Amino acid sequence: METNGVRLTPEQARSGLADTERIRASAAALAATPWPNWFFITLTLYAAALPIICGGVAADRNWLLPGPVWMGIMLAITAVYGALFAVAAKTWRNKTGVALRFDVLPKRATVPLAVGLPVLLVGTAFAFRVTGRPVWLIAASLISAAVSVGFHLAFVRLHRKTP
Repeated sequence: METNGVRLTPEQARSGLADTERIRASAAALAATPWPNWFFITLTLYAAALPIICGGVAADRNWLLPGPVWMGIMLAITAVYGALFAVAAKTWRNKTGVALRFDVLPKRATVPLAVGLPVLLVGTAFAFRVTGRPVWLIAASLISAAVSVGFHLAFVRLHRKTP
């Protein structure tokens, strides 16, 4: 609020503070906005492919491909994902002026994801190794894709709640 040296009334000062608070809340919501659509699709494909690739890495025999090839695929898609993540974050920062921040996301959603995803990946790879049945990997792949879509939709909803 520009005053040009004129003293503000208490009402004007409160109004200015309220505007500042709305701007702060809006910036926090913008930082929680979902990724660009192309990155959302990339993230979903990555999440769907990861359980199958982890199963290939964990397989005790050459399942479809030799073990080192699975590891190479894992490293390659992770590097591509990391590069695309950097591009998406830079694009978002340039578009909105707000850096992507994970601390503004609801903890009740992100903590179960941070705990559940590794359990899903390791658990299904272990179940596949023990049983030799790829249905475990396919189920984990479908669950991962569904979780990715669910989080995207939740973040869209969170963004629309911007004051």
